[in-house]
Amino acid sequence: MSPAWGIAAVALVSIATLAIGSFGLRISRTSSDFYVASRSVSPSLNGSAISGEYLSAASYLGIAGLVLTHGADMLWYPIGWTVGYLLLLVFVAAPLRRSGAYTIPDFAQVRLQSLAVRRVSTALVVAVGWLYLIPQFQGAGLTLQTVLDAPRWFGTVLVAVIVTVSVALGGMRAITFVQAFQYWLKLTALLVPVMFLLLAWSRDGRPGTQAPVDWWVPLGDGGPEAIYSTYAVIVATFLGTMGLPHVVVRFYTNPDGHAARRTTLVVLVLVSAFYLLPTIYGVLGRVYASDLVASGRADAVVLELPSRLVAGTAGEFLTALVTAGAFAAFLSTSSGVTMALAGVVGQGLSSHGPWRGRLSSIAGLRVAAALCVTVPLALAFVTEPIPVASSVIFAFALAASTFCPLLVLGIWWRGLTSAGAIAGLLGGGVCAGVAPFVSLALDTEGWWNTLMSQPALWSVPVGFGLMVGVSLATRGTVPATVGRTMVRLHTPERVQVDRRF
Repeated sequence: MSPAWGIAAVALVSIATLAIGSFGLRISRTSSDFYVASRSVSPSLNGSAISGEYLSAASYLGIAGLVLTHGADMLWYPIGWTVGYLLLLVFVAAPLRRSGAYTIPDFAQVRLQSLAVRRVSTALVVAVGWLYLIPQFQGAGLTLQTVLDAPRWFGTVLVAVIVTVSVALGGMRAITFVQAFQYWLKLTALLVPVMFLLLAWSRDGRPGTQAPVDWWVPLGDGGPEAIYSTYAVIVATFLGTMGLPHVVVRFYTNPDGHAARRTTLVVLVLVSAFYLLPTIYGVLGRVYASDLVASGRADAVVLELPSRLVAGTAGEFLTALVTAGAFAAFLSTSSGVTMALAGVVGQGLSSHGPWRGRLSSIAGLRVAAALCVTVPLALAFVTEPIPVASSVIFAFALAASTFCPLLVLGIWWRGLTSAGAIAGLLGGGVCAGVAPFVSLALDTEGWWNTLMSQPALWSVPVGFGLMVGVSLATRGTVPATVGRTMVRLHTPERVQVDRRF
């Protein structure tokens, strides 16, 4: 593809993102606008925005790359990422919105009346956010290197700068419009080229249909370790979704709990529709782009296929289109994660510590946005890139082992105490957060590597077990306000108004 096409695609997406962010600046006036869009986002708009930020580089590029490399076993990733919203719908969405909190640390403090739990939750929000941002930044570098032959650092820095400016311009209200736009752009950017790719494949005699089918038989030849890894991915993705800070914070923008549930249904439909497309790219990649596996560039299969199957200007246009979608994926997810981090850290800057009283809540959010991007940007340069979908699983495992137990037990069990919450957060967090890095550092084979690289199957029970066990041992410290809090979480807003809770 001519660099001019790629430059035009990236430029148009960047300009559109900044323009929508500037529009958000004009309509964002209050702290509530910046932090939760004044809790006035409709289910359809919020569903599009959540889908836009959730469908990250791991979804846009990574799923196709994993299917290309490993076959049908990797379909558990998109299945888990979709089903996670069903669990969120059932257990978390409406009660969390009724809590009245802005962030997960806000919810923890409201539920447990503990500043210590809030601080631990804040640290974990930052850790999950950084683990999520690093692969987005690295993926942006890979994309621009592939389509523009630009140095890897260029795409990484460009995404970081645009995201910081977008969040600072209009906060949550601006990001909502940006992410909704980017979902539909990503869907279009995959859907239009795939129709041409399937047509080209059909005209080519449908190669691959007579090949051995072992690759698409789940768990066909992996043995016990593959079975363990599969179930670890299922646990991480099913339970991690409800603990991702940038996903959870969006439910605070709904008007009420009923709207939060409707939003989740919209997300289920939109995400399910999207995940059909990267799978097709991965399958076609096994026929036309298997060389990308040997070169370590499997994540680039979505970007490479259009030019390989469609010749001439049409192929260049389709490549530019998927490039625009990929760049939108980096921007939308990075914007959502940065917004979630800035909301948590910004509140701390404006209300605690040496800057207390010297920064408004809006100024605190803007300063926090810049601070929260700096560390993952630096780490993106110094850490070795790994497949983007695999790296995001680290963040899912950490969220599943910490915030999932906190939210589920905090919402549904009166007996949770601050000591139990802290024990579960720290225990589950250490297990899920340290194990993958131990695996990378030791670079071993066999069961030890499997257990460390996919810890969710044992780290999630550790998180739940510690929260329950320590809470039972400290049952005398259950907050005195727990009864009133539980009524608020589980009583529909209409009833609360009628009975003046």
